[in-house]
Amino acid sequence: MVLIGSAADRARLRTVLAGAVIEVVGEAPTLAAARAAGYSADAFVVAPTSNVDRGLAANVEEEPLTRREVEVLELLALGLPNKAIAARLDISDQTVKSHVASICGKLGAANRTEAVRIAVRHGHISL
Repeated sequence: MVLIGSAADRARLRTVLAGAVIEVVGEAPTLAAARAAGYSADAFVVAPTSNVDRGLAANVEEEPLTRREVEVLELLALGLPNKAIAARLDISDQTVKSHVASICGKLGAANRTEAVRIAVRHGHISL
């Protein structure tokens, strides 16, 4: 993963991740800077801070969500587990898992709950 945020925010996130089985391949102040550096990662994680909405989020360029990712997000917002989402969309639960990982990476979310929160805030879905 690549950590995104101010130096202090990234340091706090590294402390939280200490001991986790996660490889941090790089760090950058913005998503644009991380992409310009050419990092290859499965996820770009925005360090949570009190000023994310005011400062850092303005610098994060979201990758557009696919139609299917929006469908998965809508079902996540209902609180459905992967198997129930898979059944509703007639796809495998592994495909749902891949969509959730992609959604989290695109939105800079640490988990599915945060992905739903960000998606609602950014107008991708409504509750």
